[in-house]
Amino acid sequence: MSEELNLLEISDHIACITMNRPPANAWSLAAMEDFEKKLDTLESDKNVRVVILTGAGDKCFSAGFDVKDAANSDKTGPLGQKLWRRIDCFEKPFIAAINGHAFGGGLELALCCHFRIMADAPKARVGLTELNLGIIPGWGGTQRLMRELGRSRALEMILLSKRISAAEAAEAGLVHQIASPEKLMEQTRTFAASLAQRPPVAMGCVLKAMAAGVYHGIDAGLESESEGSRVASASKDATEGFTAFLEKRQPVFKGE
Repeated sequence: MSEELNLLEISDHIACITMNRPPANAWSLAAMEDFEKKLDTLESDKNVRVVILTGAGDKCFSAGFDVKDAANSDKTGPLGQKLWRRIDCFEKPFIAAINGHAFGGGLELALCCHFRIMADAPKARVGLTELNLGIIPGWGGTQRLMRELGRSRALEMILLSKRISAAEAAEAGLVHQIASPEKLMEQTRTFAASLAQRPPVAMGCVLKAMAAGVYHGIDAGLESESEGSRVASASKDATEGFTAFLEKRQPVFKGE
């Protein structure tokens, strides 16, 4: 296994983080700490407009918590909640390219991403399976699965440790696209490229406003929306957008 716990590649305004602990891509304290550094890099890099998150290999996106690192569970628990929440509130779109199983903390991580595209592999399944061990989802799964599926369907999945296929996940609205395994990254990158062409300032304002509404209520969300409207309207991208419209051409946004 490579010493790099999480690989980071950046090209054409798109960053790709690959969890690099195959076959399970499980999360140890060291992997989380490395992941946090990668997030710091992406947050400050204005060249990055979209982030893809996937797992190494073709078996697992991520199986969640690394039980071999149980000695550090008192640290990984709070850090997992913190980092997953950070992705949920990230002001650049995150796309989960779910290349295989996503269980426990792995699915909780995918749930934080703004978009989820899953490989329609015959054996690939997703689920919050913690109750099989007598524990509960601890990295936001009780809240975010309910947000995506509604309470009853989320409870069914969690309380019965139900594992569902890509097709079932798409039907339920848990993933928004499915792809053949061999086309997963191509399809994800095509979608990422379409997002990367959008105005970064305005995109970030939309994500910030939605996160504010989720975490702090609709009034906070509306306040953030108003502020975002002022920020986006004053940007050079807005000038470019209106100019391109009048000139009947495609706008070229620079994130300024």
